[in-house]
Amino acid sequence: MSHKLFVLLGCMLLLPFFGMAQKYAFVDTEYILNKIPSYRSAKEEIDKLSTRYQQEIEQGMADIQKRVKDFQAEQVLLTPEKRQKRQQELVDAETQIKELQQKYFGREGLLFKKQEELIKPIQDQVFAAVKELANEGGYAAIFDVAASASILYSSPRYDKSDEVLRKLGFN
Repeated sequence: MSHKLFVLLGCMLLLPFFGMAQKYAFVDTEYILNKIPSYRSAKEEIDKLSTRYQQEIEQGMADIQKRVKDFQAEQVLLTPEKRQKRQQELVDAETQIKELQQKYFGREGLLFKKQEELIKPIQDQVFAAVKELANEGGYAAIFDVAASASILYSSPRYDKSDEVLRKLGFN
């Protein structure tokens, strides 16, 4: 009889620990986003814009390099005043290109603003669907395998990416 009491007490003590077991799942936000047509078109628009900006910067840099070579070839024929003026023009042109590069690609640049405008609302919808899934499924955490290199293995059984897409009305 005392043996059964001991087992019963042991089970009662361990019961709270079993009740505390947490549920975890994962999603692949890259997979989810690439299944959303509006995301793909926004990404294409941003890529085209980035390419256009990059070409403009590269063209400006090529122009400056040509002007530098021309100056180097002609500088012996220039008066000191003209030489100094041309050097300053080259410095100013390089400064303008760097400012343009910052305007396009900087932390608060046009490309960043366009991404915020086009992509962030879609990402917000995905994260809201993930949060809803977590609440409905009682998950303690849902990991993103697209953003985390620290997950070395994940079972497809716990992949909830397609459920998130269904919540968003896709797939």
